[in-house]
Amino acid sequence: MLESIWFILWGVLWAVYFMLDGFDLGIGTLMPFLAGNEADKQMFYGAMGPHWDGNEVWLIAAGGVTFAAFPTAYAVMFSGLYSALMLVLFALIFRGVAIEYRNKVNDPTWKRTWDCCLVAGSFIPALLLGVAFANIFKGIPIDAEGVYQGTLLTLLNPYGILGGVLFVAMFLLHGSLWLLVKASGPVHERAAAVVNRFWVALAVVLVGFLIATWFATSLFDNYIQGPLMAGVPIILIPVIVVGALIMVRVCLGKKRWWSAWFASSALIVGVTLFGVAGLYPNLLPSSLDPTFSITIHNSASSQLTLKIMLAVALTFVPVVIAYQAWAYNLFKEPIKEGGAD
Repeated sequence: MLESIWFILWGVLWAVYFMLDGFDLGIGTLMPFLAGNEADKQMFYGAMGPHWDGNEVWLIAAGGVTFAAFPTAYAVMFSGLYSALMLVLFALIFRGVAIEYRNKVNDPTWKRTWDCCLVAGSFIPALLLGVAFANIFKGIPIDAEGVYQGTLLTLLNPYGILGGVLFVAMFLLHGSLWLLVKASGPVHERAAAVVNRFWVALAVVLVGFLIATWFATSLFDNYIQGPLMAGVPIILIPVIVVGALIMVRVCLGKKRWWSAWFASSALIVGVTLFGVAGLYPNLLPSSLDPTFSITIHNSASSQLTLKIMLAVALTFVPVVIAYQAWAYNLFKEPIKEGGAD
C-alpha cells in the first residue's frame, strides 16, 4: 500500500515540475524568435525571474523521492541514464546562472553569452527530459543485475526522440501562454501571433506520440485492464488530456489567457500522469526481459522509512505549495514595458 502511495506521489511531483518549470523552459527556448531588442529580452527575463528557482524545487523533490522511496530505481536510473541526466543538470545550472548574472555587467558580449546559455539551458532539458521519459515508457535495456546495457545513443531511438519533441512542443505552447499572461507590448503581440501555431503543432505531435506509444510500449495494457489509482479509474487520464487540449484552443479563441495557461497546465499534468499510470507497478521496465524490470516492490525502502517520509511529506509539501501560491499571487500582474529590470 505504501509503495503505491509513494508511486503516485512520485508521478505527481514530476507532473508538477513539468507544469511549473515547463513555461520557464519554453520561454527560454522562444527568446531568440520573439525578442527583437534589449527591452524585449528584459521582458523575457522578467517573466521568469520571480519563479524559476522556486519551480525547480519540484525537480529536487521528485529526485529526492526517487532516492528515498525507491533507492534501487534511483541507482539504476542515475547510472544507466547518467550521460543524459548530467547534460540536463549542467544545462539547468547554466540557465540559472544566466538568469542571475546576465544583467550584472552592461556589456553586449557578456549579455549575448548568457543569452545563449539561457536558450541552450532551456531547450536541452526540455528535449532530454522528454527523451528520458519516453525511453522509460518504452523500456530501457537493463539486465538482471540492474546494469544498463546501452549508451547515450541507445536513448536516441525514434520513439525517444518523439518524446523529446513532444516535451519541447508542450513547453513552447506553455511558455507562449505565460508570455501572453505576463508580457506587454511587442512581446505580447508576437506571442499572440504564434501561439495558435504551437497549439496545432502540439496536437499533431501528441496524436503521433499516442499512436507510437500503442506500438512501442505496453502502457495501454493498464488502461485496457481498467485498474484504479487512488480509487479513480485511470481511463479518465487520457480523457483529461484531450479535454485540456481542446480547452486551450477554446480559451485562446476567447483571449482568456489565464484560463488557457491553466488548461495547458492540466494538459502537461495529464500527459505525465498518462505515462506514469501506464507504467504501474513498474518504475523502470526492462526491454531485455520483463522479469528484470525495476518495480515499486523490488526497489522500495523499508516500510518504516516510507511511513516516516510520508509524515514529512504531508507536513512540508503543503508549506511549499502555500509559499509558491503566495509568490505567484504577488507577481501576478503583467510586466509593463521598461519595467522588467
